[in-house]
Amino acid sequence: MSSPLKLAIFSTKSYDKTYLSTALSAHPTLSSKTEITYHPFPLSLDTAPLAAGHTAVCAFVNDTLDAPVLRTLHASGTRVILLRCAGFNNVDLPAAEEIGLFVANVPSYSPEAVAEFTLALLQTLNRNIHKAYNRVREGNFNLEGFLGMTLHGKTFGIVGVGRIGLALARIVRGFGCRLLASDPKPGMSGEEFKAQYGGELVELDTLLAESDIVSLHCPLVPATRHIIDTGNLRKLKKGALLVNTSRGPLVNTKAAIEALKSGQLGGLALDVYEEEGAYFYNDHSNEVIHDDTLMRLMTFPNVLVCGHQAFFTREALTEIAGTVLGNLEDWVEGRRCVNSLVSEGHLEVPEGREPVRM
Repeated sequence: MSSPLKLAIFSTKSYDKTYLSTALSAHPTLSSKTEITYHPFPLSLDTAPLAAGHTAVCAFVNDTLDAPVLRTLHASGTRVILLRCAGFNNVDLPAAEEIGLFVANVPSYSPEAVAEFTLALLQTLNRNIHKAYNRVREGNFNLEGFLGMTLHGKTFGIVGVGRIGLALARIVRGFGCRLLASDPKPGMSGEEFKAQYGGELVELDTLLAESDIVSLHCPLVPATRHIIDTGNLRKLKKGALLVNTSRGPLVNTKAAIEALKSGQLGGLALDVYEEEGAYFYNDHSNEVIHDDTLMRLMTFPNVLVCGHQAFFTREALTEIAGTVLGNLEDWVEGRRCVNSLVSEGHLEVPEGREPVRM
């Protein structure tokens, strides 16, 4: 390539610049011929024209990559879509196939980071660590209201036994929990879950009925959208805790609110939210939040909400940046890209490649 390869990166934060710049220096094929433009705002139909003349576009989890956006990008010269996340539910893959775009994601990045955060979130909710921190800072050392449960001996249900589900099972086993998992296509991961961690593969109904804690680690596909709805919440063991560090729309938020009000759901820890795109990753502390459902959710004393940060470790960001640029280098060099989702005009979503987290 004689002319520079132009790469436009959307939804950029300071850490994206740091890790992508470092990773670029490790790819000499790209570093000498790539010009990067960083945009702090998300990719949408309104912002897509800013990528005009850029061969490649890098997008994040809440960017819009529907058919109109993809066609706008393609018409202005874009040929490569690089996702710096595992999930691709925000990409219209059939449209990308139709117009001949190369699309690649980051299918795996430090699954331990997400699994560790899942436990941190769970135990913060369970043992009221966030409340204790604030109370002690005010000189109040009273323990009233902080009573939690011991995880040892409890039944822990994992919905989805991909890389993250297995990493979580490895950690939870150390707490002395009974492990259950539900997955329609467990494959080799399911065998590892049983053989190495002593887990049991069960139907979702059984998992919900028997688990003291349920943690979601499945992809967002049509079959899993609102997998936690009114009906399945009623099947939960009364007072069970629910954790979601996967994708927001796995949980029907309004149904969860009703289950919290009735006491059917004993607590809810969320790192994701089904309407998070309007707020997450940006500072809205000086604004009025107009999402009444989110605001109602956060009034509950037994609800903990974080801003989609389970992936946020140095190790994970290093892996993400390296894989993103490795995918681009594969395209530049004409090599087969193992992370390609659309290749040679055909959709390529291999079994087990559905997004697990981020």
